[in-house]
Amino acid sequence: MSMENCVFCSIVAGRAPATVLAEWEDAIAIRPHGGVNDGHVLVLPRVHVQDAGTDPDVTAAVMRRAAELMARLPAANLITSKGADATQTVFHLHVHVVPREAEDGLALPWTT
Repeated sequence: MSMENCVFCSIVAGRAPATVLAEWEDAIAIRPHGGVNDGHVLVLPRVHVQDAGTDPDVTAAVMRRAAELMARLPAANLITSKGADATQTVFHLHVHVVPREAEDGLALPWTT
């Protein structure tokens, strides 16, 4: 996918709508469409990087921003994917911060 066709690049550039929850010089946090719960957040780098394995420095910066958001939560999952076989559907690095509660009914793919 080229940067011109990347929905996350369009959001970062302000050309596509999104609910922006936090901004930093290197990343933004948005509310995802169809999030799994009310607190679900996506953290995106401001530069186009395909996935977490493409540029370790960008990935580290995005993880740092996600960790800042997670620090406010008593329990949460931090999730990213690399490649379609690992469920990546938008090929611009993004990290899901998903707040959790006991008995919330959310299962990770490897749990039953």
